[in-house]
Amino acid sequence: MEALIAFAAALVALRLAAELGRRWRRRRAPELAAWAASLAAYAVAAGAMAWGAAAGWDEASFRVYYLGGALLTAPLLGAGSLLLAGRRVAAPVALVYTGLAIGIALAVPVEGGFTTSGIPEAQAHLDVFPARVLAIVGNSVGTLAVVVVALLSIRRRPLGNALILAGVGVAALGSALAGLGEAESAVFVAAAAALLYAGFVAGPRARRS
Repeated sequence: MEALIAFAAALVALRLAAELGRRWRRRRAPELAAWAASLAAYAVAAGAMAWGAAAGWDEASFRVYYLGGALLTAPLLGAGSLLLAGRRVAAPVALVYTGLAIGIALAVPVEGGFTTSGIPEAQAHLDVFPARVLAIVGNSVGTLAVVVVALLSIRRRPLGNALILAGVGVAALGSALAGLGEAESAVFVAAAAALLYAGFVAGPRARRS
Protein backbone atom coordinates (compact mmCIF):
# COMPACT_ATOMS: atom_id res chain seq x y z
CA MET A 1 0.00 0.00 0.00
CA GLU A 2 2.83 2.42 0.83
CA ALA A 3 4.40 1.91 -2.59
CA LEU A 4 1.07 2.27 -4.41
CA ILE A 5 0.24 5.57 -2.72
CA ALA A 6 3.71 6.94 -3.44
CA PHE A 7 3.50 5.79 -7.04
CA ALA A 8 0.10 7.46 -7.43
CA ALA A 9 1.55 10.71 -6.07
CA ALA A 10 4.40 10.46 -8.59
CA LEU A 11 1.89 10.06 -11.41
CA VAL A 12 -0.11 13.07 -10.23
CA ALA A 13 2.98 15.30 -10.04
CA LEU A 14 4.28 14.02 -13.39
CA ARG A 15 0.92 14.58 -15.09
CA LEU A 16 0.77 18.15 -13.83
CA ALA A 17 4.39 18.75 -14.87
CA ALA A 18 3.54 17.51 -18.38
CA GLU A 19 0.57 19.87 -18.56
CA LEU A 20 2.78 22.81 -17.60
CA GLY A 21 5.27 21.69 -20.23
CA ARG A 22 2.49 21.67 -22.82
CA ARG A 23 1.50 25.18 -21.82
CA TRP A 24 5.14 26.28 -22.11
CA ARG A 25 5.38 24.89 -25.65
CA ARG A 26 2.34 26.93 -26.59
CA ARG A 27 3.21 30.19 -24.83
CA ARG A 28 7.03 29.99 -24.44
CA ALA A 29 6.77 31.67 -21.03
CA PRO A 30 10.03 30.78 -19.20
CA GLU A 31 8.37 30.55 -15.78
CA LEU A 32 6.20 27.68 -17.07
CA ALA A 33 9.34 25.73 -18.03
CA ALA A 34 10.83 26.24 -14.55
CA TRP A 35 7.59 25.25 -12.83
CA ALA A 36 7.27 22.18 -15.05
CA ALA A 37 10.82 21.16 -14.13
CA SER A 38 10.04 21.72 -10.45
CA LEU A 39 6.99 19.46 -10.51
CA ALA A 40 8.93 16.89 -12.55
CA ALA A 41 11.58 16.85 -9.82
CA TYR A 42 8.80 16.44 -7.26
CA ALA A 43 7.51 13.47 -9.27
CA VAL A 44 11.01 11.96 -9.26
CA ALA A 45 11.12 12.27 -5.47
CA ALA A 46 7.72 10.59 -5.13
CA GLY A 47 8.85 7.86 -7.53
CA ALA A 48 11.89 7.25 -5.34
CA MET A 49 9.53 6.92 -2.34
CA ALA A 50 7.62 4.24 -4.22
CA TRP A 51 10.91 2.54 -5.12
CA GLY A 52 12.08 2.57 -1.51
CA ALA A 53 8.74 1.37 -0.18
CA ALA A 54 8.51 -1.49 -2.68
CA ALA A 55 12.09 -2.75 -2.78
CA GLY A 56 13.59 -1.34 0.42
CA TRP A 57 15.68 1.80 0.61
CA ASP A 58 19.25 1.67 -0.63
CA GLU A 59 21.91 4.11 -1.79
CA ALA A 60 20.49 4.44 -5.31
CA SER A 61 16.90 5.17 -4.29
CA PHE A 62 18.09 7.58 -1.61
CA ARG A 63 20.23 9.52 -4.12
CA VAL A 64 17.28 9.87 -6.49
CA TYR A 65 14.96 10.96 -3.68
CA TYR A 66 17.45 13.50 -2.35
CA LEU A 67 18.11 14.96 -5.79
CA GLY A 68 14.46 15.40 -6.70
CA GLY A 69 13.03 16.33 -3.33
CA ALA A 70 15.78 18.04 -1.38
CA LEU A 71 17.93 19.64 -4.08
CA LEU A 72 15.73 20.57 -7.05
CA THR A 73 12.02 21.08 -6.30
CA ALA A 74 12.07 24.29 -4.23
CA PRO A 75 14.93 26.05 -6.08
CA LEU A 76 13.27 25.48 -9.47
CA LEU A 77 9.97 26.63 -8.01
CA GLY A 78 11.65 29.82 -6.85
CA ALA A 79 13.29 30.31 -10.24
CA GLY A 80 9.87 30.17 -11.85
CA SER A 81 8.55 32.83 -9.48
CA LEU A 82 11.51 35.10 -10.24
CA LEU A 83 11.03 34.61 -13.97
CA LEU A 84 7.37 35.52 -13.59
CA ALA A 85 8.51 38.73 -11.87
CA GLY A 86 10.74 39.54 -14.85
CA ARG A 87 14.09 38.49 -13.35
CA ARG A 88 15.50 36.78 -16.45
CA VAL A 89 18.84 36.10 -14.78
CA ALA A 90 17.06 33.37 -12.81
CA ALA A 91 17.08 31.10 -15.89
CA PRO A 92 20.87 30.69 -16.32
CA VAL A 93 21.36 30.59 -12.55
CA ALA A 94 18.80 27.78 -12.31
CA LEU A 95 20.54 25.85 -15.09
CA VAL A 96 23.94 26.13 -13.39
CA TYR A 97 22.42 25.18 -10.02
CA THR A 98 20.66 22.16 -11.53
CA GLY A 99 23.90 20.88 -13.02
CA LEU A 100 25.68 21.36 -9.70
CA ALA A 101 22.90 19.58 -7.82
CA ILE A 102 22.94 16.60 -10.19
CA GLY A 103 26.72 16.32 -9.90
CA ILE A 104 26.64 16.42 -6.11
CA ALA A 105 23.77 13.92 -5.90
CA LEU A 106 25.72 11.49 -8.07
CA ALA A 107 29.17 11.94 -6.53
CA VAL A 108 28.73 12.69 -2.84
CA PRO A 109 29.53 9.75 -0.51
CA VAL A 110 26.50 8.11 1.13
CA GLU A 111 27.27 6.54 4.48
CA GLY A 112 25.51 4.13 6.81
CA GLY A 113 22.98 1.36 6.29
CA PHE A 114 19.34 1.72 5.32
CA THR A 115 16.27 0.34 7.01
CA THR A 116 13.72 -1.53 4.92
CA SER A 117 10.99 1.06 5.47
CA GLY A 118 10.67 4.74 6.27
CA ILE A 119 12.21 7.62 4.36
CA PRO A 120 15.92 7.90 5.25
CA GLU A 121 17.08 11.03 7.04
CA ALA A 122 19.76 13.03 5.29
CA GLN A 123 21.76 13.64 8.45
CA ALA A 124 22.20 9.89 8.90
CA HIS A 125 23.78 9.37 5.48
CA LEU A 126 25.28 12.64 4.20
CA ASP A 127 27.98 14.96 5.48
CA VAL A 128 26.99 18.55 6.12
CA PHE A 129 29.06 19.80 3.19
CA PRO A 130 28.34 19.87 0.32
CA ALA A 131 25.02 18.04 -0.10
CA ARG A 132 23.16 19.17 2.99
CA VAL A 133 24.45 22.75 2.81
CA LEU A 134 23.38 22.99 -0.83
CA ALA A 135 19.93 21.65 0.05
CA ILE A 136 19.51 24.14 2.90
CA VAL A 137 20.62 27.10 0.79
CA GLY A 138 18.66 26.03 -2.29
CA ASN A 139 15.45 25.37 -0.38
CA SER A 140 15.74 28.57 1.66
CA VAL A 141 16.38 30.81 -1.35
CA GLY A 142 13.80 29.06 -3.52
CA THR A 143 11.07 29.16 -0.89
CA LEU A 144 11.84 32.78 -0.06
CA ALA A 145 11.57 33.75 -3.73
CA VAL A 146 8.20 32.00 -4.06
CA VAL A 147 6.77 33.60 -0.92
CA VAL A 148 8.07 37.13 -1.63
CA VAL A 149 6.92 37.19 -5.26
CA ALA A 150 3.53 35.72 -4.32
CA LEU A 151 2.97 38.28 -1.57
CA LEU A 152 4.09 41.23 -3.69
CA SER A 153 1.72 40.32 -6.52
CA ILE A 154 -1.16 38.86 -4.51
CA ARG A 155 -3.46 41.80 -5.30
CA ARG A 156 -3.09 41.07 -9.00
CA ARG A 157 -3.45 37.29 -8.63
CA PRO A 158 -5.18 36.71 -5.28
CA LEU A 159 -6.47 33.19 -5.93
CA GLY A 160 -3.43 31.93 -7.82
CA ASN A 161 -0.90 33.24 -5.33
CA ALA A 162 -2.94 32.01 -2.36
CA LEU A 163 -2.93 28.52 -3.90
CA ILE A 164 0.82 28.71 -4.51
CA LEU A 165 1.45 29.73 -0.90
CA ALA A 166 -0.82 26.92 0.27
CA GLY A 167 1.08 24.45 -1.91
CA VAL A 168 4.41 25.58 -0.48
CA GLY A 169 3.01 25.22 3.02
CA VAL A 170 1.71 21.71 2.36
CA ALA A 171 5.03 20.68 0.81
CA ALA A 172 6.94 22.04 3.82
CA LEU A 173 4.61 20.22 6.20
CA GLY A 174 5.10 17.00 4.27
CA SER A 175 8.88 17.36 4.51
CA ALA A 176 8.62 17.98 8.24
CA LEU A 177 6.50 14.86 8.69
CA ALA A 178 8.57 12.63 6.39
CA GLY A 179 9.36 10.38 9.33
CA LEU A 180 5.78 9.12 9.30
CA GLY A 181 6.51 7.04 6.21
CA GLU A 182 6.29 6.97 2.41
CA ALA A 183 2.51 6.84 2.16
CA GLU A 184 1.91 9.84 4.40
CA SER A 185 4.61 11.88 2.68
CA ALA A 186 3.26 10.91 -0.74
CA VAL A 187 -0.19 12.25 0.17
CA PHE A 188 1.42 15.61 0.93
CA VAL A 189 3.34 15.45 -2.37
CA ALA A 190 0.15 14.90 -4.36
CA ALA A 191 -1.76 17.62 -2.50
CA ALA A 192 1.08 20.14 -2.81
CA ALA A 193 1.53 19.40 -6.53
CA ALA A 194 -2.20 19.92 -7.16
CA LEU A 195 -2.25 23.20 -5.23
CA LEU A 196 0.87 24.51 -6.96
CA TYR A 197 -0.42 23.61 -10.40
CA ALA A 198 -3.76 25.30 -9.72
CA GLY A 199 -1.90 28.39 -8.55
CA PHE A 200 0.35 28.45 -11.61
CA VAL A 201 -2.50 28.34 -14.10
CA ALA A 202 -4.92 30.64 -12.28
CA GLY A 203 -5.44 33.87 -14.13
CA PRO A 204 -5.13 37.40 -12.73
CA ARG A 205 -8.09 39.11 -11.12
CA ALA A 206 -10.34 40.74 -13.65
CA ARG A 207 -10.19 44.52 -13.62
CA ARG A 208 -13.29 46.45 -12.69
CA SER A 209 -14.81 48.51 -15.45
